[in-house]
Amino acid sequence: MTFSHDVQHALGMVVDLVNTAPEGADQELLPDVEALQGFVADHVISDVGPLTDADLEHVRALRPRFREIFLAEDTEHASALVNELLATTRLCPRLTNHDGYDWHMHYFAPGAALAEHLLTDGGMALAFVVVAGEHERLQTCAAPDCRRVLVDLSRNRSKRYCDSRTCGNRLHVAAYRERRRAAG
Repeated sequence: MTFSHDVQHALGMVVDLVNTAPEGADQELLPDVEALQGFVADHVISDVGPLTDADLEHVRALRPRFREIFLAEDTEHASALVNELLATTRLCPRLTNHDGYDWHMHYFAPGAALAEHLLTDGGMALAFVVVAGEHERLQTCAAPDCRRVLVDLSRNRSKRYCDSRTCGNRLHVAAYRERRRAAG
């Protein structure tokens, strides 16, 4: 299943937002408003005014709500969670083209606070995944010591790790060493 650019972009933003506070992690990756401004810039999030400590608090509060959707056991539960998210926001679908991107949809109301913006666009992207019957693409990393989330957009649904260079590589090396030890 191929999702549109704006849906993939919003999914990437949701994954990165959730992973700023991986479950069980000691480090807060959104420690202050400056870090939040960096997140907004890195994800090319448009129509965002000056950010405050209240924005930071509200954005941090979204992370566990989004994470819960990745942990949902089935499509029924995931759809209920997405509906709960979207019921708390003002949807205002509109076509836009900006920052070098062709026409795409925005769902947040003009002038919305950053948290509502992220909730609305992220919630709609997650809704499109569920509607497409692709809920199983919303995953947590298969590394036993990692709690990061990921969206498997691979054609053959083979992505298992949040980052193949870190978690995937580490587990492959450990399996190789175990096989060598068992053989020798």
